[in-house]
Amino acid sequence: MENVYQKYQAVIGLEVHAQLSTNSKAYCGDAVEYGALPNTQISAISLGHPGTLPKTNKKVVEFAVKLGLALNCKIRRENEYARKNYFYADLPKGYQITQDKTPICYEGYLDIKDDKGNDKRIRITRIHMEEDAGKSMHDQSPEHTFIDLNRAGVPLLEIVTEPDIRTSTEAYNYLTEIRKIVRYIEVCDGNMEEGSMRCDANVSVMLKDAKEFGNRCEVKNMNSIRNVQRAIDFEIKRQIDEIENGGYISQDTRSFDANNGTTFLLRSKEQANDYRYFPEPDLQPVLIEESYVNEIKNNLPPLPQQLAKKYIHQLGLSAYDANVITENKAMALYFEELLNHTNNSKAAANWLMGQIKSVLNEEAIEIENFKIKATSIAELINFIDTGKISHNIAAQKIFPEMLKNPELKPQEIAEKNAWVVDNNQDNLIDFINEAIAKYPEKVAEYKAGKKGLLGLFMGEVMKLSKGKADPKVTTVLLTEILEKN
Repeated sequence: MENVYQKYQAVIGLEVHAQLSTNSKAYCGDAVEYGALPNTQISAISLGHPGTLPKTNKKVVEFAVKLGLALNCKIRRENEYARKNYFYADLPKGYQITQDKTPICYEGYLDIKDDKGNDKRIRITRIHMEEDAGKSMHDQSPEHTFIDLNRAGVPLLEIVTEPDIRTSTEAYNYLTEIRKIVRYIEVCDGNMEEGSMRCDANVSVMLKDAKEFGNRCEVKNMNSIRNVQRAIDFEIKRQIDEIENGGYISQDTRSFDANNGTTFLLRSKEQANDYRYFPEPDLQPVLIEESYVNEIKNNLPPLPQQLAKKYIHQLGLSAYDANVITENKAMALYFEELLNHTNNSKAAANWLMGQIKSVLNEEAIEIENFKIKATSIAELINFIDTGKISHNIAAQKIFPEMLKNPELKPQEIAEKNAWVVDNNQDNLIDFINEAIAKYPEKVAEYKAGKKGLLGLFMGEVMKLSKGKADPKVTTVLLTEILEKN
């Protein structure tokens, strides 16, 4: 019997709220600082007192254009603000200042990988500017709900996709890329655990041959990308089970319980007209000139997907290595600095993914706190490539010394400790003869056809030379001497 779940297709759209890394709020000068004492970052304006007037934060507009360009959006020239009216205890004005019919960014897209690793394009309907509400705290008292209005008025960008996502894995991949991008362009720190990046998922199911989408439910309150994935998986199964049992999917807003991995009803979904949108009378429209957009475009940093493609197609790195290196901006910048000082991109990637990442993991630090500068690692790579030191000496002896004293140059360390490769043929011949004399029976086996024994003799020469023998020269000399004997 066919698995009943295979008959259905999920349809998913995501709404991401990115809290902007500005110093002040969207429409007033109140500070924005995570973790401040409750109700210490407020003023008459963010509290919505009568007679107060908002003022546009220019940085919010700049960040919106920046994100729009990074997500391949068109940028709207004439932008109006709107009021979204609803009552809630932590919404001091009784409305949010947002954008309705004129989102600042529209018709964008982001390319991701689907479940099978194939490229898939997710269309972005819009990105609009708005302000956050305050925070209701239900766990401070058994009898009362406390209100912290520090967050009221904090600037947000809401990124809304078309319903192009079909699986929880695609949702996971999309959110991972969004988080990378906002961090690369430094408009948001992307910390879902702190609430500075939040995601609501609109989920519906339909039969695979159906022409129309089913009713969707919006799932809120997910504080990690993994929890978004879990919530979507649960919601897909819940909706299919409901339909298969003869039920009906109503358009509800639901919350996610991370402890047991289930969603539960919050409220019946409001319709857009419940919000009574109308133009914000206290803010002038914002006009964006093409020259302003071009200036921001010219100052955008390289984006993670662009760098990953460059590393794969131009430098020949594996997709895995490229994705790890571009996982965060600081790692990618360190790698770019390596590439500026060495032509051996494969060796640069190997050092970053090997020895350096091992140190980061052991010391539980980020690349920003790594002691050795990229220029020094590049010097070490170039030192190996010139044949002055072996890779083993570099990795096992010089690199640990650089960790102890990051200011020392690789060449200084090598010369001070007499680790520079010995390619003096007379010295090498002495080591080779000593190695051969130690294993006369192996020499006979080698001459009888066991050419793999060359490695044994090479290892012995390296031991005798304390790792300083030049591998290339040694191999040639060793082969010649063994063939003659």
